[in-house]
Amino acid sequence: MSAQPDHTHATPYAPPPGAPAELLAQLRADRHAERWVPAFEREWAAALEESRRTFSLTTLYEVVHVWQARLVSAPAVDAFTASGRDETGFVDMAELRGRRRP
Repeated sequence: MSAQPDHTHATPYAPPPGAPAELLAQLRADRHAERWVPAFEREWAAALEESRRTFSLTTLYEVVHVWQARLVSAPAVDAFTASGRDETGFVDMAELRGRRRP
């Protein structure tokens, strides 16, 4: 019998060591900086605390990946918003939550 676990967890892609600082610099330069920088800093602080508690870097990697994705997708989201398309009735959030509309 082997001492190895019968299952393994996928190791998340590890960003380079300077990625969080580079990401923060990009966020500060973005037009959404006023909202995004404090949000990133809160999420990063929470991930650091989680990392200290669990001895895992996974949460830190996830914060970096999520914010990188936000930066990459921001121009497309801004363009869609600026296009004037009204999609407010497209998804009924109350229905998604299992509630009926009044």
